Amino acid sequence: MTEEINEPSGTESVAEQAAPAPQSAPDLNISDLLAVKNIIEVATSRGAFKAAELEAVGKTFNKLNSFLESISKKEA
Repeated sequence: MTEEINEPSGTESVAEQAAPAPQSAPDLNISDLLAVKNIIEVATSRGAFKAAELEAVGKTFNKLNSFLESISKKEA
């Protein structure tokens, strides 16, 4: 009984042979970012965040809001 050993052809590395096929990134658009902004507003008004988290939430919200405002000015 003989065993066959399949060796790489030399053109592909072992990492390339074992790597899964790349997946496409999910779509993310301006309406998704507007939804995130609204979610942050609702969650904040309902007390979903602890006091210690509010600074990070506020900074992120302000950054997102500034980005959305700049996009809306470019489209106008």
